Amino acid sequence: MALDTTSHDIYRGTSGITLPKELSDEIFQGAIAESAIMKLAERVYLPGAGLAIPVITGDPTVSIVNEAAEKPVSNSTFSTKNMVPKKFAVIELVSEEFRRDLPRLYDALLQRLPGAIAKAFDKQALTEVALTGFDSLVGAQTVADIPTGMQAIAADGYRMTGIAAGPAGEAELITAVNGLGMPLFAESIESGRLGRIYGADVVPCAAINGIIAGDWSKCKYGIVDGINIKISDSATVNDGSAQINVWQRNMLAILVEAEMGFVCADDDAFFQVAASGQTGA
Repeated sequence: MALDTTSHDIYRGTSGITLPKELSDEIFQGAIAESAIMKLAERVYLPGAGLAIPVITGDPTVSIVNEAAEKPVSNSTFSTKNMVPKKFAVIELVSEEFRRDLPRLYDALLQRLPGAIAKAFDKQALTEVALTGFDSLVGAQTVADIPTGMQAIAADGYRMTGIAAGPAGEAELITAVNGLGMPLFAESIESGRLGRIYGADVVPCAAINGIIAGDWSKCKYGIVDGINIKISDSATVNDGSAQINVWQRNMLAILVEAEMGFVCADDDAFFQVAASGQTGA
């Protein structure tokens, strides 16, 4: 009989091992620590059905009035952004020898998974095409250097609050100098942050190569119920066109999944600098 590959609306696997919540929470915290977006943007509560987020698109106009004159009336303008969670998931196959020592398996998961989850989330939000209810900064304007980018977003009323730097971008930031030859990069002792440039936090981002920077107060992210992990020793897994029976091979199938969302009120608040671009003044 052919393997059923149809998606089922209501299904929670009856076999396998669900790892302790404490481990899932630890991996969840590790993912936050390794994600540039989760460091720079604000987290909001995200239910499974999604969330409608009100966004202020314009401020009231304030005028000078004469004594005893009527005060003008002007209202803020609003819009709504819908954050719809998307499921990020992967199945990893390992030998069953891990089962002989669960702490060893836990350690392996803790070392590998946070970075993989963080990179997948950042990659979708920073470099991929936007999805329904899941925004992307891929359309952010490209500039030659950070000062030019700061001027570009300032024209729209925004200021740079944070910088996500890929490996090449990080290397350029560390060596960047101003017109007087003084280093722009101020080192930081805070965990997960590389330092500051022009008053903005610089955080590492494995999902990009260059730099993406802007006003991160315009972005929100959410995660539904943390990160879920299950282990099965009796599953049959589809790997492309191949079917792998893990019981027959003395293997374990480790399922990791998380439902996450990301929205940005205005991608005009962001800019990107290619890895070969200048970063200084």
